[in-house]
Amino acid sequence: MFTGIVEGIGKVKKISKATKNRSAIHMTVDLGKHGKGLKTGQSVALNGVCLTVTKLSKTECSFEMIDETTKKTDLGNLKPGGIVNIERSLKAGDRLEGHFVLGHVDGVGIIKKILKKPKEVQIWFEVPKILSKYIVKKGSIAMDGISLTVVDIKNNLASVCLIPHTIEVTNFKTKKIGDKVNIETDILGKYILK
Repeated sequence: MFTGIVEGIGKVKKISKATKNRSAIHMTVDLGKHGKGLKTGQSVALNGVCLTVTKLSKTECSFEMIDETTKKTDLGNLKPGGIVNIERSLKAGDRLEGHFVLGHVDGVGIIKKILKKPKEVQIWFEVPKILSKYIVKKGSIAMDGISLTVVDIKNNLASVCLIPHTIEVTNFKTKKIGDKVNIETDILGKYILK
């Protein structure tokens, strides 16, 4: 479990695609200082996707992604040099400062508009129609693993506002119109609707 409070960013070093003999995609990411104390088998959220550490070498960490992960998220589109948001899993007793984020991405959204204002940046993004019922004004949403508050929603378009600090410490400093983002809607809303 995670909170959507991104600890920093990492750089994709290597991606090896699946072959006939291997179904998983292997990805190596330099986690920098965020890899300190990490162990094989532990969970790390990369762009909001919960992945298991399969191999460690200094600050570089390897992960495997199955077909479900690459179909439901944008991680399959990453290339070496790509920047990912990092969040280590929540420990019992830690502060819960964002919202409950499972790392189970519901789908991929597309950035449609970026409005830069003096003290914030408003991002409008399109979500798959099936997800729009789980998104409510002033509700929580995770975009690329970042816990955010929904500012507005119109059909399958929604908006969030980011403060300068969030842009500085996440991959949003590199985002542009047309870019894809991993979306996880609020788990509480899903259970209420069900």
